[in-house]
Amino acid sequence: MDVRTQRHVVDYTLQRRALLAGYRAGRAGADDVCDAGPYLLRAAKFHGRPGERDCPVCRREALTLVSWVYGDELKHAAGSARTPEELERMANLFGEFTVYVVEVCRACRWNHLVQSYVLGTGRPHRHSRRTADQ
Repeated sequence: MDVRTQRHVVDYTLQRRALLAGYRAGRAGADDVCDAGPYLLRAAKFHGRPGERDCPVCRREALTLVSWVYGDELKHAAGSARTPEELERMANLFGEFTVYVVEVCRACRWNHLVQSYVLGTGRPHRHSRRTADQ
């Protein structure tokens, strides 16, 4: 995704670091941090893109990044995982929606929110309305 179109970027690196420090110190177990559900794992398989890091828990596999979209204008598409190509297309179609990027390890089920940002044209989406004579 073109970084120039992202707005209101929030990075969750500090939360991730704190969670991993707690896990390594024994304050959280593997079941607490490796709890990705089947829907998230499936989304990682079909809609994810390769991350740049290995899993911080099992170190067996590269992380997969999954982008979830939410927004009033999205209607039925809200709450779904989208590929980078779909995000780019949606950014030109909708006024505003939020993308949540989650890193997932498909081997041990580690997952964590790494970033959120807003995409869209910045203008309200105009729905076409059918008139009675159409």
